[in-house]
Amino acid sequence: MKIIIINGPNLNLLGKREPDVYGNNSFEDYFSQLQFKFKEVQMEYFQSNIEGEIIEKIQEVGFSYDGIVLNAAAYTHTSVGIGDAVKAIETPVVEVHISNTFKREEFRHVSYISAGAKGVILGFGLQSYDLAIQSLL
Repeated sequence: MKIIIINGPNLNLLGKREPDVYGNNSFEDYFSQLQFKFKEVQMEYFQSNIEGEIIEKIQEVGFSYDGIVLNAAAYTHTSVGIGDAVKAIETPVVEVHISNTFKREEFRHVSYISAGAKGVILGFGLQSYDLAIQSLL
């Protein structure tokens, strides 16, 4: 099984950015833990702060991978383009958020990705990624 985790803007700052919301671990450290836990899965990680690069990555893997775990971060609430890319591909996408977006600002209650996603997992910290991978297995 081949799964890719795609993270959007500012998630490269995990461990440094708002630790009260996002925790103290870098995503790279957590990704190593995921690879160890899910040894049977060929897992890749991609992060970009650029909307077009995220769309290109979704299109690149969206017909050949077994699953995409997507945390589009702030683009979740603004990017019709990423939402359209998710709808255009065959690979199932699980939308993930570290925080419970419904406990945050009202603009974060809207997702342009959910309608095309297999499911949505939010509010469980970094464990949201773990749950998303389990849902794809």
